[in-house]
Amino acid sequence: MTFVKTKDGVNIFYKDWGPKTAQPIVFHHGWPLSADDWDNQMLFFLGEGFRVVAFDRRGPWPF
Repeated sequence: MTFVKTKDGVNIFYKDWGPKTAQPIVFHHGWPLSADDWDNQMLFFLGEGFRVVAFDRRGPWPF
């Protein structure tokens, strides 16, 4: 699992698949979903040669 840490110490999970030099597509979910809900779409666009990124939005509660 891949995380980025915010300035206030919160770990945010993200997925970053595909070539770093490819055109990126960022998937942004709504409440109450997660980055996992984009897997099918991400796999499709990954197969088309894109770099795909999805992340878990910070919730209303601290983790």
